[in-house]
Amino acid sequence: MSELQRQDPERHALAGEYVLGTLSADERKGLEQRLESDERLQQAVAEWEERLHPLIALAEPQLPSPRLWPRVERTLDALGRWRPPVRPRHWWQRLGWWRGLTAAGLAMSLLLAAVLILRPLPEPRYVVVLVAPEEKTPGWLVQARDPREVQLIPLAAVEVPADKVLEFWTKGDDWNQPVSLGLVAPGERLRITMDELPPLAPNQLFELTLEQAGGSPTGLPTGPIQFIGRAVEL
Repeated sequence: MSELQRQDPERHALAGEYVLGTLSADERKGLEQRLESDERLQQAVAEWEERLHPLIALAEPQLPSPRLWPRVERTLDALGRWRPPVRPRHWWQRLGWWRGLTAAGLAMSLLLAAVLILRPLPEPRYVVVLVAPEEKTPGWLVQARDPREVQLIPLAAVEVPADKVLEFWTKGDDWNQPVSLGLVAPGERLRITMDELPPLAPNQLFELTLEQAGGSPTGLPTGPIQFIGRAVEL
């Protein structure tokens, strides 16, 4: 987490939305006027550009289809209408906990959704950017061509203590608890089938937790969350 992000999270999040292009026309115009004299805002924009621009290299540039922007708009509309259920019994059901993932984290998911949708893949398609809860930096990408199969793709180097392992989890909105998708080695790219689970759905939770050697002894997440995100349908 940068010093600016700790001291001024609101300015930092606004700069992230500006870099991602998710601000309205009026908001963008107002921010550009502020940029002329606001050095801290200039710094925040520069930090977001340095962090996000490398993600564009995940896909080769291709000519988008005429259906691209209508589909992106439908996804944004659906996200705007969604409201989480009020069932604050477990950590994965607490609205307050999710506020830590900020609008900037969601915006990163939308950025990668717009990039990956340019590829000629079968429908439906889903994408999840798994980010570190505190730093909001992307560490893994989950993408699916089929709602019963996901690919887990590393985006950055991850260090894991010698006596610990990363365990991959998922949870649908109407599930009682998360389900393990197995152990993951740092830097490993995986293809995981979910034949025994319901089909992948929008807003489905995915996360990687740090567990003891051999994985969680309880069948539920017990260690700290390393990366987390929710599925967006393209």
